[in-house]
Amino acid sequence: MTARTDLPLSARFALWYSAWTTGASSLDEARDAIVGGDAAHDIVGLPGRDEPVPLILALGLLRVEGATAAGLALPVPGDPLGLGGPADFNTQALDAGESVVLEGADLGLVPWRAGAGVVWTCHHAKSRRQLPDPAEADTSLRQALVVSSRTLGDLEVARWRPEVADELMALRRSTDLALPHGMAPRAVRLASLSARCRVIVDLALEDDGGSVTAAEATSRRAALRPLDHAARRGLVAACSFPWQR
Repeated sequence: MTARTDLPLSARFALWYSAWTTGASSLDEARDAIVGGDAAHDIVGLPGRDEPVPLILALGLLRVEGATAAGLALPVPGDPLGLGGPADFNTQALDAGESVVLEGADLGLVPWRAGAGVVWTCHHAKSRRQLPDPAEADTSLRQALVVSSRTLGDLEVARWRPEVADELMALRRSTDLALPHGMAPRAVRLASLSARCRVIVDLALEDDGGSVTAAEATSRRAALRPLDHAARRGLVAACSFPWQR
């Protein structure tokens, strides 16, 4: 059985751009996977370009700029995960909650929804940044999941949000994430588990899980904070080292 989980826009871009540059996918396949079900994707602010550039052309231009691969950033206030600066790019990425960092070109992309499509803004970005180790991120995520699941059970979250119970039950199933062929099995597992844990966090915090008291809401947020941190680290690691076995 499979469970439906979506990747952040920047995760899709990072994985499929890297797949294209390493020869694991065609340009058309990468473009289609990045766009997904959206109407269209354009990039604005590319070096030497004043006008928006359609994604399939922009991918080629990024490669001309020297971008050999792409990585993911998933920052939140107080935790600039995956970012290396400068400050203006960090601010944009933090506002969006995600971004792409292009290796070899010192460029970054931040996605913004525009109707049924997406507009990516291109910025100067430092590609040298601190990234989580995939093995360490995997261990930390599994440990955080055990602790958070126990706490959510004690708080009876499933009674108020049955969708959370469904996602917890689905953790052992495979997902239908659109991932590039050739990804290391560990990276596939880490990306899938991280994405599903982020869904659990979002569902449980959507309306404080129907908390009866402010104390319960505070306990729930405290229980989910380590899981959210570990899930973001896991996804950044999987997208930054997708071929590492």
